[in-house]
Amino acid sequence: MQHTVVERELELRLVLSPERSVPVPARLGYRSDDPYAVRITFHIDSAYPVEWTFARDLLVEGVFRPCGHGDVRVWPTKADGRGVVLLALSSPDGDALLQAPAPQVSAWLERTLLAVPPGAEGGRLGIDDALDDLLAR
Repeated sequence: MQHTVVERELELRLVLSPERSVPVPARLGYRSDDPYAVRITFHIDSAYPVEWTFARDLLVEGVFRPCGHGDVRVWPTKADGRGVVLLALSSPDGDALLQAPAPQVSAWLERTLLAVPPGAEGGRLGIDDALDDLLAR
C-alpha cells in the first residue's frame, strides 16, 4: 500500500504574554500509515527538534471550536484582526502557548483529509493485511 506524507513548514508564535510573542519555525506532518495522528515539529535552539504528536481530529475540531484537555488543547481566536489557532501544550518540562495562522493550518488539514478521509483511517492501518498474512502461515 502506498503511503502519503503531507507536510507544511510554517512560522508559529510562542506567546510569552498578551503583548509579546516570539517566532518559532515549525513543520506540520501527517502520514497516511499513521492516519489518526498529526505531528508538529518545532525547530528551536536545541540539539534536536521538539516533536508533539496528537490526534488529527483534535486539530480539525480545534480550528472551529475549543477542544481538548490535559496535555493538548486547541481553539480558534483572532489576533491582530486575523484568524489564528491557539495550541496549549503541557508537559512535565513546562507549558507553551502557540499561535498558528488559521488559513495555513486549515489548508494543510484539508490536504490530510483528502489523503485519508474521516472514517477511512482504520482501513489505512493494514490490520486486515497483517491478519491475512498471519493466518496464511
